[in-house]
Amino acid sequence: MDTASWLSLLPFLIVIPVSILTKQVQPGLFVALLLGSYLVDPSLLGGIQQFISYIVDNTVKSSNIRIIIFLYGFAGLINLIKMAGGIKGFVDLVSHKVKTKKSALGLTWLTTIGTFSDPDFRIVTITPIMKALRKRLNMSKRRIGIVIEVTSNPIVALVPIATAFVGYMVQVINSSLQNAGINQGAYVTYVKSIPFNFFSFVIVLVGIYYTFFVHPKGEKDHQFEGTAPDDVQSSKASSEGAPEKQSKPDHTVEHAEESAVNPSDLHQVPSSNNVSQINQKKYNEEYARHPEAADNHIQADKLDHSNDQQQQENEQKSHDENDDTPPSRPWNLLLPLGIMLILTLFLSWWDGHFKAQSFLQSFIKVDALGVMLEALLIAIIFAVILVMFQKFKVSKIVTHFIEGGNQLMSVIVLLALIWGLSAASEDLGFSDYVTAHVQGWIPTMLIPPVIFVLGALISYFIGSSWGTWGLLMPLGVMLGHQADANILLVIGAVFASGTFGAFASPLSDNTVTLCTILDLPVVDYAKSKLVPALIAAGITAVLFTGAAFIL
Repeated sequence: MDTASWLSLLPFLIVIPVSILTKQVQPGLFVALLLGSYLVDPSLLGGIQQFISYIVDNTVKSSNIRIIIFLYGFAGLINLIKMAGGIKGFVDLVSHKVKTKKSALGLTWLTTIGTFSDPDFRIVTITPIMKALRKRLNMSKRRIGIVIEVTSNPIVALVPIATAFVGYMVQVINSSLQNAGINQGAYVTYVKSIPFNFFSFVIVLVGIYYTFFVHPKGEKDHQFEGTAPDDVQSSKASSEGAPEKQSKPDHTVEHAEESAVNPSDLHQVPSSNNVSQINQKKYNEEYARHPEAADNHIQADKLDHSNDQQQQENEQKSHDENDDTPPSRPWNLLLPLGIMLILTLFLSWWDGHFKAQSFLQSFIKVDALGVMLEALLIAIIFAVILVMFQKFKVSKIVTHFIEGGNQLMSVIVLLALIWGLSAASEDLGFSDYVTAHVQGWIPTMLIPPVIFVLGALISYFIGSSWGTWGLLMPLGVMLGHQADANILLVIGAVFASGTFGAFASPLSDNTVTLCTILDLPVVDYAKSKLVPALIAAGITAVLFTGAAFIL
């Protein structure tokens, strides 16, 4: 088909409406990919075969399958740590110092130091901890989610070394510069463009506002459908600023019940070990006067005795379940994650120093995702050995690990659909169509802000910062070079636009992963953070417009 056809827009135009209608992201992506597959091959079985091909071929790509393994393995590790009491112990440990909501959210910022290598890594690391702290401090899930997200993708995009983004961002810049005939170093260009990723800086400031300045009452309007009753109550308590109160037994009622006369007490069967001699005497006297009534009470008491036995069995079962409550052992969290973080940094240098001339370059040349997988595997092995020494059963360890990984299966399905849809968009000529219809009518001074707005729309509809960068960077660099615009500003606009989608889109894997862990409805949560995202995007567009006239 025509590689510049307007039909290439159709799959992206139906993703968001279907997702909003179904309140699920996956159906929107499924329908969009199915439509794209039939647009590529309109035959009856051809579209189905193309659909399967897009899913399989893109899922088994080395970079993609490693992301899936990492997400599944890390989620399993976190659930294993949770079973062993690591999260509970860490929460108990920090609760002595983290006693307010602001200090808890401040902890989220502090952990960025050790988790900046990848947004998904950061989210699956810090979100379970904040989820546990939320229950103690009656914090808003939405507020936690926003703070975690603004300290994930936007910050990772600004770090020029030892992240999963660096290699890809440099590669995208390099290919775009070569296509435009620009002869300059890709990495140096990337580093120089970082100050022009205005959206990352603005949204970080928004995150600071939500951390330290937003009033708790401002969160009371964000109660999502499907929120558990205790979440609603805790959110209400949080919005009112009221401390959590424990219900106390009403001793007045208890004493009144104790003092009330219960006729059946006079006819209890004397087989119970708790029957006193006084009750035995009362029973004998009552039986002598009313033997038939006493016999009736005997039958009733047998039924009561059976109910008591059932109640005791239930209590014993509940007690056994309580015995399954994880212990408080913070080292079960700190040691595995500490080893993983240290190994990630060390292996980043080790992997990169074979390909680099200097210490700094070794972190640039690193295969960040491969290194993170190696560190994760070592951390999992260490964690399993650690909990086995604490006499946890192997069957329990395996079950909790698999249960943890399965919690992110919805995210993995979403990623497979996103990758397939991105591939379908390439075959439909989406990038070529946009380039052909944008090039030529944009004034030179407006290229950076227009590129940002266009990229923000694309990233919102596809939910992928990497996809947006790959689609838009060649167009942006080519337009900027031909119009003699500031290339660094254009590159910054492309990266800023992709970061917007990663934060704001309900199709973003960051958003879906976070919502899965926090038990938030994806579409409703994404809609709730669209206002701050659009405010930040508006400020960013103004900054790009002003910078384009100055530089």
